[in-house]
Amino acid sequence: MALLGALVCCLLLAWRGSPGFGLPLAPESSAPAVGQFWHVTDLHLDPTYHITDDHTKVCASSKGVNASNPGPFGDVLCDSPYHLILSAFDFIKNSGQEASFMIWTGDSPPHVPVHELSTDSVINVIANMTTTIQSVFPNLQVFPALGNHDYWPQDQLPVVTSKVYNAVANLWEPWLDEEAIHTLRKGGFYSQKVSPNLNLRIISLNTNLYYGPNIMTLNQTDPANQFEWLEKTLNTSQQNKEKVYIIAHIPVGYVPHSRNITAMRELYNEKLIDIFRRYSNVIAGQFYGHTHRDSIMVLSDKKGGPVNSLFVAPAVTPVKSVAEKLTNNPGVRLFQYDPHDYKLLDMLQYYLNLTDANLKGESDWKLEYMLTQTYDIEDLQPKSLYALAKQFAVLDSEQFIKYYNYFFVSYDSSAICNGECKSYHVCAIMSLDRISYEDCLKQYYIKHYP
Repeated sequence: MALLGALVCCLLLAWRGSPGFGLPLAPESSAPAVGQFWHVTDLHLDPTYHITDDHTKVCASSKGVNASNPGPFGDVLCDSPYHLILSAFDFIKNSGQEASFMIWTGDSPPHVPVHELSTDSVINVIANMTTTIQSVFPNLQVFPALGNHDYWPQDQLPVVTSKVYNAVANLWEPWLDEEAIHTLRKGGFYSQKVSPNLNLRIISLNTNLYYGPNIMTLNQTDPANQFEWLEKTLNTSQQNKEKVYIIAHIPVGYVPHSRNITAMRELYNEKLIDIFRRYSNVIAGQFYGHTHRDSIMVLSDKKGGPVNSLFVAPAVTPVKSVAEKLTNNPGVRLFQYDPHDYKLLDMLQYYLNLTDANLKGESDWKLEYMLTQTYDIEDLQPKSLYALAKQFAVLDSEQFIKYYNYFFVSYDSSAICNGECKSYHVCAIMSLDRISYEDCLKQYYIKHYP
């Protein structure tokens, strides 16, 4: 199989970094004024990617369609070449930014037909990405989450232990403690404190259990008992005065570019929203991937008051289907937080202009925007983001024009989102449950665009 053969080549390349390289942990003696962590997601390695005159054969992920303009860092009709992923990690390593950990929210294998992969090839791709991260960042604490493509067949993550759950538990053992490994083997989720001397806990959810295409969880009220486990974990954190960052692949809430479509099954979305509301004083931030786009959400309580900030990070892969007009430039991001109470202070979004990188033959990752400066807000707290969303809702809002450009990671600044399109985006930001979402559409869409 071409994919498996190409994987061997990629694994041989994962030699970069040696002990002593990577981002050092902050010294324990004195807490820094600002804490930092990286977020990477949706790497989607396509090990078959190669430059050839026959553009139908550049990559398996184009599914026989002509690659549009393939270069050393990829093509918009292909998933990531290894060269692109390595350039992202090299940028992070050499950025000069000191971070205490990284979150990695899933999806390592490529978008290819089911018959072109297998359980073993999916495990090999995840192993390749894990080995690469461990090689480039030998001293960095990493917290992974499973994506819907991190399984074979894709989307069908089970409610009991499996070959993939066991494999990732073995691969991620250097990063995780015994209890985390135990629940990861059992159901693909876990929780762990960032370090023994910090009162910050990461909860890595397997939200793929709640994904619409997953037939393994049809008609189940609590797949893998994850809801029960989540409530117990949050309750314990509350008692221990811990703060929690939620990480997962598939986000809660509504898909920004469609009407009335939740990213996961609506029943599960409502359950999660209920839990997150009840423990909003414990949860200091939520971080997702999956959509390949850059978006924010604000969770409000039942009275409409903002209580939680959520962030969906854009993908490293630039892939799109041939039918889509727009896609994303590759992106990675850095969060800043208060090391005393773990409140989120700011976010720095970095990106690679894929067209320029391919033309020049070298990657030049740049700061795309800094969230507080770009939108002139104080911090990343729910009240700040909610006020920003209200600004987005204003007719001809310049803030929203910027937001929509960044949604696609500066892929096409001429893209326009008005009327219906804008109302879906604004309501997806502000309304995460069915009742508030329908109310938002009535108030905003029908009011402005009858």
